Amino acid sequence: MKIEQIYTGCIAEAAYYIVSEGEAAIVDPLRETQPYIERLQRDNVKLKYIFETHFHADFVSGHVDLAKQTGATIVYGPTTMKTGFEMYVGTDEEIFELGSSKIKLIHTPGHTLESSCFLLINEKGIEEGIITGDTLFIGDVGRPDLAQHVIADLTQDKLARLLYHSLRNKLMPLSDDLIVYPNHGAGSACGKNMSKETTDTLGNQKKTNYALNPNLSEDDFVLALLTGLTMPPQYFPKNVLMNINGYESLDTIMHRAHKPYDAKSFEIVANETRALILDTRRAEEFAKGFIPNSINIGLEGNFASWVGELIFDLNQKILIVAEDNSKVDEAIIRLSRVGYDHAIGYLDGGFKSWKNSDCEIDRVQRITAQELERKYKTEPNLKLIDVRKSSEYESEHIEGSLNIPLNVLSSRLSELSKTEPFIVYCLGGYRSMIAASILKQKGFDNFVDVEGGFNEIKKTALPKSDYVCPTTLL
Repeated sequence: MKIEQIYTGCIAEAAYYIVSEGEAAIVDPLRETQPYIERLQRDNVKLKYIFETHFHADFVSGHVDLAKQTGATIVYGPTTMKTGFEMYVGTDEEIFELGSSKIKLIHTPGHTLESSCFLLINEKGIEEGIITGDTLFIGDVGRPDLAQHVIADLTQDKLARLLYHSLRNKLMPLSDDLIVYPNHGAGSACGKNMSKETTDTLGNQKKTNYALNPNLSEDDFVLALLTGLTMPPQYFPKNVLMNINGYESLDTIMHRAHKPYDAKSFEIVANETRALILDTRRAEEFAKGFIPNSINIGLEGNFASWVGELIFDLNQKILIVAEDNSKVDEAIIRLSRVGYDHAIGYLDGGFKSWKNSDCEIDRVQRITAQELERKYKTEPNLKLIDVRKSSEYESEHIEGSLNIPLNVLSSRLSELSKTEPFIVYCLGGYRSMIAASILKQKGFDNFVDVEGGFNEIKKTALPKSDYVCPTTLL
């Protein structure tokens, strides 16, 4: 049995590719299926199963397209959910043959009602590893508050208690030698404090993961699990429904989006369709010049997650501005990973073509942390806006600053003046430039952005709160 983790950092997601004697299984595939098809052809193996650990919230799975292209069977754990595609509903402890290996489904409700793990048993009958989906992460477990946004009576308390028993009755009795293969790592909003490591032994997790503490009572487990949770990203329940009901093929989405426009035509289309202009360039490039009213979410960061956090309508028409044409396909694919399937074209030649056409350009003023330090000394009442997460801010911040997390900025604009100057910063400059683009779109011109963000601010003598180790990364 060959087990390979395929990790995608921008959405902190792990898919798995399993092969045994000419047959393959893929667990929790991404939306773009071509890399899997090419891998199957290269290895000369047939895809037999597509295992889904649950109905995902943070990304749109590739299960529907992959099944159509290969004839493989989509398998979920026990569920009564009616889907928009053919699937096989497995039962607890059901065995699936893969070549000379076996994969055992273990129903572990808690993160969601249908959540299941897959125990990997090699050709010699030895249990090698367990794919745990969002039931068990490295250092954490799946949050139980997501399903209620799709099914109201699945309260977080009810699911947390189910998870407590799933962990103790289904996973903790298993061998310490098993390798744990989770669906996510640090950076995902599906757990509150995940490790950067993406695999570990089950034995080590029993020793180090708070949720597997054998002395933890059910009530104490529920309290520990629910403490520190924040409102989930708004696109999560929408992605769940896409994963249940099905979706357009990625080929259709790519064809619709792959329309180049010169600068003049781009402007006309934007005005006629009221499409959102999404600038995917780096923060430092966007600051130097951008199309008025465009939003900057750079491809080099957690692009898909921030698109999902900040663009509220999955049906929003989107026009793409990329660094150059070679980045357009990447932008379209990464939009589709979180269900934004309605890109309708892109600026041919990137922002350079806009600039060369003498079209109107806007800019974001930036200062260094050292310039901020000097400014603070002469203006001690200077308004500082920290757009990091609340957990980051509470861990350490500039004294007197105001925390308005990026994901709620649009709803709190009334707290900001359009005449009184203020400073915006995040951790490294990526999020503050997104914030800057939103502010510009809303008519704010009285602010500056700090290059390098709090990472650079920490090197100055600006007054900062005492550091507190964060208990949640949400």
